[in-house]
Amino acid sequence: MRQITNHLPTAELQALDAAHHMHPFTTNEALARKGARIITRASGVYLTDSEGASIIDGMAGLWCVNIGYGRKELAQAAARQIEELPYYNTFFQTSHVPAIALAARIADLAPGDLNHVFFASSGSEANDTNIRLVRHYWALKGQPERSVIIARKNGYHGSTIGGASLGGMVPMHQQGNLPIPGIVHIDQPYWYLEGGDMTPEDFGLARARALEEKILEIGADRVGAFIAEPVQGAGGVIIPPASYWPEIQRIVDKYGILLIADEVITGFGRTGAWFGSQTFGIRPHIMTIAKGLSSGYAPIGGSIVCDEVAAVIASDEFNHGYTYSGHPVAAAVALENLRIMEDEGVVEHVRDVAHPHLAARWHALADHPLVGETTLVGMMGSLALTPVKGRRARFAGEQGAAGLITRERCFANNVIMRHVYDRMIIAPPLVMTPDEIDILIDRATKALDEAYAQLKAEGMLVAQ
Repeated sequence: MRQITNHLPTAELQALDAAHHMHPFTTNEALARKGARIITRASGVYLTDSEGASIIDGMAGLWCVNIGYGRKELAQAAARQIEELPYYNTFFQTSHVPAIALAARIADLAPGDLNHVFFASSGSEANDTNIRLVRHYWALKGQPERSVIIARKNGYHGSTIGGASLGGMVPMHQQGNLPIPGIVHIDQPYWYLEGGDMTPEDFGLARARALEEKILEIGADRVGAFIAEPVQGAGGVIIPPASYWPEIQRIVDKYGILLIADEVITGFGRTGAWFGSQTFGIRPHIMTIAKGLSSGYAPIGGSIVCDEVAAVIASDEFNHGYTYSGHPVAAAVALENLRIMEDEGVVEHVRDVAHPHLAARWHALADHPLVGETTLVGMMGSLALTPVKGRRARFAGEQGAAGLITRERCFANNVIMRHVYDRMIIAPPLVMTPDEIDILIDRATKALDEAYAQLKAEGMLVAQ
């Protein structure tokens, strides 16, 4: 095993981390007692921690390292750009080559008439931009009252005030007096736990028609947009029934509502197409992007905007922007990332190689006594943990306790999987090979075995 010599001992790093570093979505006091796992380097689909352990990354960082770790081409692209033009803004009637080239490249890749890009540094920022875009668009069209945006419960659109308001995560709304006015939520298309006796097809139609019901309740003349992820990512990789998106499209078309597809996770190859909207036949007016745009190597996001909306916005000054909108170094890295993806056929690799092999191994986990459902699209999937197979049953105890135990067993077996309540989720690097997929599944299986044994020993295999 390669020795790590270029850092302090783990205990000292953990102490410094606890003393000065505030972690996101974390009870920092509890983490300080436990000590953070310190990641020191990465290559391909593997991470190395400060103790020298090799960990297979089933989450591609945070859904983002699509081309894997350690690509020197991206480091070189960043270095060249830093030397040539490390920073300039795109305010004051100014532009620069990386932002121009990246906007053009994104427009070329995006479906339909999504030909315009407003850059941000993250998906959260881009979704804040989308709120401004929607409301200013309708105001310019003489309909300022069309300011309400409909989103989904358990959806995730970032953690800024605007993004968290669009999202439907109750724990986030409980902090900060959210959501902000003018954002409302409808139920999610989560058949496994919420479908009851309905077929997936009927349930998908029912949950899509909740959008129409909400539009009519609010008044169609007051609704500006509907925002949703093609697949709910942070909500647990909730893949909607096949009937859902066609009905959503019918409804937004009928009422002239703008459709925003949040592709922060599903964009850039994750579903086996360049965008999840292509996988599910969605025709958005605005598309949110980030994460896989640069494979996480540099912070960058944006809103891809259709011709009609862009033309209306262009008729007036749009009083919105960020210091780092279209940052030249981030744009240069993103351009190089997209070049690699295209030249190396990464999307085709997902579609033709990685996904079929992962699907065979992933869905075989449905036979495990702890697994009630397996779902997968492209290179993102989830397992529903259950105390009783065949009943779509919840655990009787605290929701998420079984998931946390399973996640901890994953960490102990050097595989990164995430838990969302009692669902285990993966979104590995898109370049993962069949052999690496086998290692991922083998380690995950061992973790499931250990979690099942622990849950059984602690009397937690009891249905609600």
